[in-house]
Amino acid sequence: MTDSKANLLYVEDDESLSFVTRDNLELNGYHVTYCSDGKQALDIVHAGQKFDLCILDVMLPEVDGFTIAQEIRAIDDHVPIIFLTAKSMKQDKIHGLTLGADDYMTKPFSIEELLLKIDIFLRRTKYAVILKPGKPVSIGNYQFDYKNLSLTTDGYKETLTQKEADLLKLLNEHRNQVVKRSFILITIWGKDDYFLGRSLDVFISRLRKYLSLDDRIKVENIHGVGFKFRVDE
Repeated sequence: MTDSKANLLYVEDDESLSFVTRDNLELNGYHVTYCSDGKQALDIVHAGQKFDLCILDVMLPEVDGFTIAQEIRAIDDHVPIIFLTAKSMKQDKIHGLTLGADDYMTKPFSIEELLLKIDIFLRRTKYAVILKPGKPVSIGNYQFDYKNLSLTTDGYKETLTQKEADLLKLLNEHRNQVVKRSFILITIWGKDDYFLGRSLDVFISRLRKYLSLDDRIKVENIHGVGFKFRVDE
């Protein structure tokens, strides 16, 4: 049994599944705030209640899980989000991860696996060593302020998501070096798997777009290995 007494948000409209899952979570020492529909969950999120981890079904009455995740991410960039869903389509999984979710479990799922994932995410140090906040840095013609999630150059400003900022900081700190995909995934997402890898590719594409105003900056794909963040002086 965990001694963390972590606060979890659990949103699921299946009455039987939610009863069993909630019971197991509480038996393992977690405080669970349960919602049976998306609107109820959004009301709680907008009221400012804080959670250590969120577990969201995708197909919900009123408001879907993707929308809830977007709203949570607009308020809190760090809280882990796990999707639970009957959907198994690759694009749905990738979409959820790209919104900022940390993992995705397809129903029927193992309670033991869910408990393990929760424990991993709650114990994981949030980039404590590699991604410490620091002063704004120059990347070519850009100024990158990791702490304030901003990327600026010549009248252009992009407000980054937390994961976009994490990824850019990680690549920049390994500038002109090959950084393995597995290293990036484990550092930022907590594990290395196919769907997280596809999500990483989406984030790389976003960074390339944001940095396209300076042609000295390249995010090179090293096939089968990872990426090299090149800034030509």
